Parts: sequence; structure tokens; C-alpha cells
Amino acid sequence: MNPIQTTELTMTAPLPLNPATSKKQMPVGLMTALVALLAGASSAMAALVPVDLGLAGDFVILTKSGITDVPASAITGNIGTSPISGAASTGIGCVEVTGTIFTVDAAGPACRVTFPVLLTAAISDMETAYTDAAGRISPDVTELGAGNIDGMTLIPGLYKWGTPVLIPTSLTIDADGDPNAVFIFQIAQTLDVGNGAIVTLSGGAQAKNIFWQVAGATTLCTTADFKGIILCQTAIALKTGATLEGRALAQTAVTLQMNAVTQPAE
Repeated sequence: MNPIQTTELTMTAPLPLNPATSKKQMPVGLMTALVALLAGASSAMAALVPVDLGLAGDFVILTKSGITDVPASAITGNIGTSPISGAASTGIGCVEVTGTIFTVDAAGPACRVTFPVLLTAAISDMETAYTDAAGRISPDVTELGAGNIDGMTLIPGLYKWGTPVLIPTSLTIDADGDPNAVFIFQIAQTLDVGNGAIVTLSGGAQAKNIFWQVAGATTLCTTADFKGIILCQTAIALKTGATLEGRALAQTAVTLQMNAVTQPAE
């Protein structure tokens, strides 16, 4: 099912475009208007650009209030928290992170790298990215499924909900053969992904081009398999065994319980 409806340009009579096969030619004014119309439609389709993460894009997990983990998790990419002390990141062992653990001070895991300037800039960029994603206008689809998008296949575009969004068992994100296709999901409340739910990418869709802007909390329940960049204004919780291919960028905390979190391929 294709949730986005497109409008077709229809003509009641054929327009002779080839003077060699017709004595009548399209009036110059009509031709100009038609070209402008088609160019405008093409521009509108191509208008959705990725959210610029700035320095936040150098992190697979970035928070303002800390990262907690019930080990062992497997994290691929850099993680960091600011402005709170590195002491707020608990349960994370150095062997769990294939990347760098950044802190603002000399607290936290033994392998930490203290780099407050980088973290301050990255947090600022994370907040800017959230504002960008939340501020995109003219959504292609609004209130799809009244928030329950279970079992649906979504094509590229800007989606908006004023309700919580639920994915109880499955969701397919289909780029329709375009590896650069962008998906932005604006969610005014919470995002909940059910136990064992699977988000599948098809048609060349890439996790790096999928942006979940969530004003409320985000919860990936037990063994859920999720894809995309989560820009969350509050907390992101990964329950036992949940996996994420993407980024967890939270303006409060991220909590982990034996999870696999992997930054998206670039």
C-alpha cells in the first residue's frame, strides 16, 4: 500500500510536439507554462534533503544526561554525554565500545577521552538537527494509521503525527530503488517499537537517510530491530536485546540493556 498519493497531469487532447508530423505547434506560452509546471513538480519531489547532524553525526550515542548500560552491549561508533559528568555513564565497559568514549571531565570508564569542547559543539549540533527535523513543513502524509503504522510499507517523504506512533510487529521502509531517498518522521508524542518488532529496509533504503524526530520518549522493546537516526527531545530506552542500526541522539538520557547499537554505513 502506497500511503502517498500523487497527482497526475492529464490532458484532454494530445498536444502536437513534433512539427514534422503536425501542422499545428504548441503555443510558445503554453510550452513555457508546461515546462515550468513539470520543473516545479520535479523540484518538489527532490526538495526533501537529509537532516544535517553536524558533529553529532560523529556519534552513535550522544546524550545530555548520561548513558546507562546493563552489560554486555556491543556498541560500534563513538559515544558521549554533555554537559553532565562522565560519572553519569554507568555500566559501560571499554570492551563494549568499538569507538571512543568521550566525556567532559576525568570521570567515567577508564578508557574515556576528555574532550569537552567537542562534546559541547556536538550537543549544539544535535539540538539544531532536532529543530531542523521538527521544523520541516508541508508533510506528504499526516496522521497515517492514527499513529499505528504496523505492517505498512512507507516510501520516501515527510510524515507527521500529532499522536504517539506505534510499531507493534513490523514496518518496511522502501526507497524504491533510490539509495539517496530521505525519510523524515515527525512525531509529536512518543515512539514505541514492540517486542520483537522488525523495521526492514528495502529498495536501497539506508539507515543514514531515515530520521525519527520524537518529542516524547522513544522505547525499543525487547529484541526489537530498529533502523534510522533517532533525534529525541527526551529519553531513548533500548530494552533487553533490542538492536539499532542508526544513531541514538537524546536530549536527556539513553538506557541500554544488552543491546547492539551500530552506526549506519556512510
